[in-house]
Amino acid sequence: MDLLIAQITTDLRSSDALRQSSALLQALQQCAAGRDVSALARTAATEILSAPSSAVCKRLALDLLRALPLPPDLLDPLLLTSLRSDLSFPDPDVAASSIASFPSLPSHLLPSLLSSAHADIAAALSSPAESLRLAAVTSLSSLLPRDDLALMCSTNPSLMAHATTWWGRLAELALDSADAVSAGAFEALARLFQELEGRRMSRLAGDKLVDGEGALAVRAQWAADAIDFIWSRRNMLIARTMVMPVESFRVTVYPLVHAAKMVASGVVNTLRRIAKPGDTTIADSVESSAEKLVGVSDIVSHLLPFLSSLDPPLVFEVGINMLALADVPGGKPEWASAAIIAILTLWDRQEFSSMRETIVRAVVTNLHLLDLGMQVSLFKRLLQMVRNLRAESDRMHALACICRTALCVDLFAKESVRRGQKPVPGTDVISLFEDVRVKEDLNSVTSKNLFREELVASLVESCFQLSLPLPELKNSGTESRVIGALAYGTGYGALNWTEPALDVVEVCRPCVLWDCNGRTYAIDCYLKLLVRLCHIYDTRGGVKTIKAGASQDQILNETRLRNLQLQLIRDLREIHTPRISSRLIWAISEHFDLEGLDPLLADDPEDPLNIIISNMHKILFNTDSSATTSNRIQDVQAVLICAQRLGARNARAGQLLSKELEEFRASTSADSVTKHQSRYVLQVIKYVTNHPDNRWVGVGDATGDYPFSHHTLTVQFSEASAAQDRKLEGLVHKAIRELWRPNPSQLTLLQTKGIGALHKEHPKACTLTGSSDPCYIEAYHLADPTDGRITLHLKILNLTELELNRVDIRVGLSGALYYMDGFSRTVRHLRNLVSQDPVQSSVTVGVSHFERCSLWVQVLYYPFYGSGGSADYEGDYAEEDSQMMRQKRSLRPELGEPVVLRCQPYKIPLAELLLPLECSPVEYFRLWPSLPAMVECTGTYTYEGSGFKATAAQQYDSSPFLSGLKSISSKPPCCRSGISCARRKP
Repeated sequence: MDLLIAQITTDLRSSDALRQSSALLQALQQCAAGRDVSALARTAATEILSAPSSAVCKRLALDLLRALPLPPDLLDPLLLTSLRSDLSFPDPDVAASSIASFPSLPSHLLPSLLSSAHADIAAALSSPAESLRLAAVTSLSSLLPRDDLALMCSTNPSLMAHATTWWGRLAELALDSADAVSAGAFEALARLFQELEGRRMSRLAGDKLVDGEGALAVRAQWAADAIDFIWSRRNMLIARTMVMPVESFRVTVYPLVHAAKMVASGVVNTLRRIAKPGDTTIADSVESSAEKLVGVSDIVSHLLPFLSSLDPPLVFEVGINMLALADVPGGKPEWASAAIIAILTLWDRQEFSSMRETIVRAVVTNLHLLDLGMQVSLFKRLLQMVRNLRAESDRMHALACICRTALCVDLFAKESVRRGQKPVPGTDVISLFEDVRVKEDLNSVTSKNLFREELVASLVESCFQLSLPLPELKNSGTESRVIGALAYGTGYGALNWTEPALDVVEVCRPCVLWDCNGRTYAIDCYLKLLVRLCHIYDTRGGVKTIKAGASQDQILNETRLRNLQLQLIRDLREIHTPRISSRLIWAISEHFDLEGLDPLLADDPEDPLNIIISNMHKILFNTDSSATTSNRIQDVQAVLICAQRLGARNARAGQLLSKELEEFRASTSADSVTKHQSRYVLQVIKYVTNHPDNRWVGVGDATGDYPFSHHTLTVQFSEASAAQDRKLEGLVHKAIRELWRPNPSQLTLLQTKGIGALHKEHPKACTLTGSSDPCYIEAYHLADPTDGRITLHLKILNLTELELNRVDIRVGLSGALYYMDGFSRTVRHLRNLVSQDPVQSSVTVGVSHFERCSLWVQVLYYPFYGSGGSADYEGDYAEEDSQMMRQKRSLRPELGEPVVLRCQPYKIPLAELLLPLECSPVEYFRLWPSLPAMVECTGTYTYEGSGFKATAAQQYDSSPFLSGLKSISSKPPCCRSGISCARRKP
């Protein structure tokens, strides 16, 4: 290796450009292979960058320096001087090479370089050489939209003035005579708009930069200026794009469409106010709405012919952007339908297959822009397309869009019929399931297809979202038409959402028969909706009559629900899994009309009450306790509570259930806790039977609660099916939340809540060291409950007066933690800790299972670091012995003996590992019986809140999760096995 480096060094020092370029290529090849060639750095900088050499060699040398692990202060002056001199080089290729390397420079070098070289950059943008103009445009387009540069401009007025001038010049270069330069300028404008719209965080040197109000104001000013330029010169820009080659035309579409959308929707005025927050003289644009409509129509007329292009990426780009214009004020459904037809044609031709997910996402997200007839015709086809998607997140988002739009269409059509219009065929939710494949999926018991579970869960969750009050949106956006349709559809009555929900529970009824290999999330969603509907219509009192004040619609809905309950009771005999049987019995028992049963059929096995009680008997005496088929503890608890409810409401049910419970108490299937609970239920039934006119209010009222809801847990279940349920639930909830309650953008937050909304607060930090320690350490942690990941952020402060050359931070783990990268990277090396200068460090760990865990921090000082490596050898022989000289040169500084400081343990509260998604307190306390059996028996979920006060739990002052865990820890041992104690009222 030494011979190779010597050979490359010799070639670099030669004046032959060919030898230098081949040597640099060889060095890059060795670097890519993982070999250490850092000895070549100074030679490459001095012989190539600082000396006259070709543009190719300069670019290769810059690539090599970027790839080597160099200290930041080694080549800064050399690098800046050489780049600065090359900018004014007579050869445009060398100047282009120099300016093309700007984006790869470290952030701290940029302000001084850009400020000193602004005249050369302006000259490059106006250069007659096309290659130099293109290099300047490409370099600035990747440099100016970056987060770090926007932050610098917000604090550096001179740099801000230069950058604003360059953006104006880039916009003018969109009309450049050279096609490549014009396309590069369009691409730069598109990148600026995307950074402002999407706010993708740049990762520079591993740091995430958060957009503050200063950086947002800087970007808003640049974007507003660019939008004004594009809108005022739109006809010239359209004419310029028409003479560009087809492969370059694609990059011109987004800037034109985005500028038109911003002007037509009025967002450009918001950008102007954000750019100058204190300026009250900014007025709205004075353009008439007619001029805006004409401008938008001009751009649509310009793009429309390209929908029939033979280039699939171009068709896709034009179609996606035309959908954005169809939603602005004055947009037309024909634009959306033409774009969607063109995009779906790509799917039919089996072209552009790599973008299948994006095609479906684009179509379903903009489905509401179409007219009613076209939406209905697309539903079944879209379901088949979604089934073929590979990415689960895309599939769930598409399903959520389809289900929401179907429910909106259903509501809208029903309300139109009520108001006297003709019914549109195929608008009801049932028409979604008329397709043969979907019907087969729903009715097949043994199918392994996950798609049907995803469809049922998305439909039911969309019904629940429809029942909630809708948000008021001030700005018109992609949600405006859907919200408008819903407000129109639900204006007639608050319970209109129950009509499509009734269609859903009727169509999805076969789901209770599925053999899902232990997965229950979709069935739980379904039964929760059924319980909610039965509770709203109070089906336990039977079907109301007109004399009782019921309307025709209410009578019809209650009759449908009663028939559905009877069908589900008949289905009980075909369910072979105790887990599903107990859930279905719970869903039916509280809201079933027992008084309406025929007393003459009391001995008939087909009587609904007899079917329910025989299935309760199967669950109570079930001996199969394997994890995948039964969570017996939970099933028995549910059946006992159902027995109390049924027996307290009906005399015949009380007699039959008393016999069952007496038999269960005497059998070996009951443990001590269930025997106590059975005795308690029997006492309730006996009391109600003896005092029929003095029933307890708490027993007689229906609650409408369904306790088997799933929660997002980071603990790993012992069953694969429950983990799959958890994953599916996370995907469904995320898709539904994004769709029905979209997160407000930074622009919206700024308008509604002001500047303070943009500041992101860190959690409270805890001190890990004592008052007299030579080092101060404080820490806070951020937990990601969905991925089971915890990041500990440390701030280290050297309180001594000395500068410590080397400090090592060791982080040890206790409990169920492991390092995310798979091996024990416990040490963080810090160099040159100056006195009173805080240094940041962080470590990320994963959580394997639900258990108490802590992070233990140790600090190792090396006060004698570097003292023994440069010892002088005395004597005459030292200068003569080559072996000794080589050893002397190769000696590294010795570490010396460290001083170890052990810090207080940083305890992670259990609430970080067991974080329900969103649940009521009742649901939270029903959560702990569903934990894995091993965790239940060992009782490891007791929370230890005493002891050292900096346990990181202090940041949650009154958390319901922590109070829940504390109350669990104070329960007697019998309650920790997962069953309600007999002393506690169920």
